[in-house]
Amino acid sequence: MARSHHNTEKRTFAHLTAFDRGKISALQKQGKTLQAIADEIGCHKSTISRELKRGSVTQRRPDLTEHTVYFPDTGQAVYEKNRSRCGARYKLAEASEFIRFAVEKMQKQHWSPDAICGYVKAQKRFENARICTKTLYHYIDLGLLPVKNIDLPLKVSRCTKKNRIRQHKKVLGTSIEQRPAHIDEREEFGHWEIDTVLGSRKKGAVLLTLTERKSRIEYILKIDRKTAESVKNAMQKLKDSYGCQRRLYFDPPSPV
Repeated sequence: MARSHHNTEKRTFAHLTAFDRGKISALQKQGKTLQAIADEIGCHKSTISRELKRGSVTQRRPDLTEHTVYFPDTGQAVYEKNRSRCGARYKLAEASEFIRFAVEKMQKQHWSPDAICGYVKAQKRFENARICTKTLYHYIDLGLLPVKNIDLPLKVSRCTKKNRIRQHKKVLGTSIEQRPAHIDEREEFGHWEIDTVLGSRKKGAVLLTLTERKSRIEYILKIDRKTAESVKNAMQKLKDSYGCQRRLYFDPPSPV
């Protein structure tokens, strides 16, 4: 009868220990294969492969060539960091009664998570096993509860985008807010405001409007598209057709 090459009893399921990682490092330095290391540790070779990737770092030799080295301490540190993120489902199980109560209120009575947590706190219910409003929202976003954001009318109607000031915004010309105050009094002729009116969101012609602030005379020109080049061409045609300011004022163009 052929003997099994396994010299260590297989483990059903267990995480690698710091001792196991030290042993993996020693066996790897001896040139052992993944299967041989797995047989020695008592796990699947894919576990060894993942551990070597987890704990390996790239180093540079004196000749500037790079090589990868496995460090047990690095693997253990990464493992402990990953394990620290695995508490959500355990806490979810501990607060199962509160979760069932919250899900029922959200689905059947359309309560918000804020209202649920406030109600439970006021009634002093589930004091030993309940979660806060922020955690409840977090579980919904992660898909851990049979509730979706669409089930929360207040949340889907809430504007979550924050107004921010762009630090490196491209400035084109002088802002209208910086014009002299006397222009707002509309007592001096010659100050024009320009704007564009879109005929369609995706395609279609654009109307270019020019309004003189004192006289309220307005010119409307049709341009191909809402671009700086189209506006520039329209303004140049207007200058070529009407010349000086006096003629433009007394001889407006016919409507488009």
